[in-house]
Amino acid sequence: MFQSQNQFSRGTLVNQRGPAPNPWSVKLHTIIAISAMAIILTGQWNTAGITNQTANKRGLGPALSTQSIIAVHMRSAAHTTRRINNSQGCLKLVNHRSIVRIMQNTPQITDRTALLRNRARADLDSGMFLHHAAIEELQDRLTLVNKRFKNPAIVTGFPDIWRKFMPEARVVADTDTLDLQAGAHDLVVHAMSLHWANDPVGQIIQCRRALMPDGLFLGAAFGGQTLHELRAALGQAEVEVTNGMSPRVAPMAEIRDMGSLLQRAGLALPVADAVTLTATYETPWHVMRDLRTMGETNALTNRLRRSTGRQVLIRAAEVYVQEFMNQGRIPATFELIFLLGWSPDSSQPRPLRPGSANARLADALGASETKLPGA
Repeated sequence: MFQSQNQFSRGTLVNQRGPAPNPWSVKLHTIIAISAMAIILTGQWNTAGITNQTANKRGLGPALSTQSIIAVHMRSAAHTTRRINNSQGCLKLVNHRSIVRIMQNTPQITDRTALLRNRARADLDSGMFLHHAAIEELQDRLTLVNKRFKNPAIVTGFPDIWRKFMPEARVVADTDTLDLQAGAHDLVVHAMSLHWANDPVGQIIQCRRALMPDGLFLGAAFGGQTLHELRAALGQAEVEVTNGMSPRVAPMAEIRDMGSLLQRAGLALPVADAVTLTATYETPWHVMRDLRTMGETNALTNRLRRSTGRQVLIRAAEVYVQEFMNQGRIPATFELIFLLGWSPDSSQPRPLRPGSANARLADALGASETKLPGA
């Protein structure tokens, strides 16, 4: 998340300069918002390179996390060295007018005007590689669903990117009040926008309301571990230099919190799992530059309206190198959380009532049963 300035950016994500990537296939934590001065970098930027691995398939059974490896492949470009390695890493529904009133009374965390401005400056050709990774993961999940979707909808801040994922889908903006009709869709995808939502629960509730019975909700969002290295370095630097910390963060949730949001929104059979990607760079300045073209610069309502001082940035770069450099490279972690839930329907499996079992567990396991002392 960046602020332009000589405002470098307050970024949440990395940007990939060069040729377009291959089209492959709330405790809230934060996405870092870095505000930086324009910095003139000398010397040549090295050509970027991406390593490629194969994604592990996973089932759709309930789970809080699933080990996963993602394939990220992209031809290098411009002058940034980059490699990507993958590692393991209800509310009662109300009518539409009530939702509008709730949205109007929700604290405005995000400055929508600034957010749209930042997104307009994003490089859609070379800066969307994390979105492409999310698309591949969602495609992987849809192949495991034995159902054809005829009326899909996608909620996103980058319609040109996500329209390619499902050309027949209705694409709507990630505004506080979503432009979705009740019960009109059998699939709703919320794509990489929840971290900018003033009310993430409300966003999922509106998606749930737009689903037909037994309709599927899919979500892709950034998790709380995203850019934790940069957050730590910048926070320490600002405390040392200014004796305080400025508002630099957008709400980000851990996977457990994200899973509970599905239940609060009234979705059945909820599943949440995460994929962690680690990108490596030459210097922290490469990270900052790469973040800008993702369109994720700082759009918080209470953000600083001036750029961060030079001393803070230099000290942050020093801390980043000292604490996190590994084998001559600067790592940047990106956690993608994927959500799945179904609109309730009588055809879905339901848990049995406690005490309704007609067979003993000990018999099924072939084990002997003993009584507890005093029982």
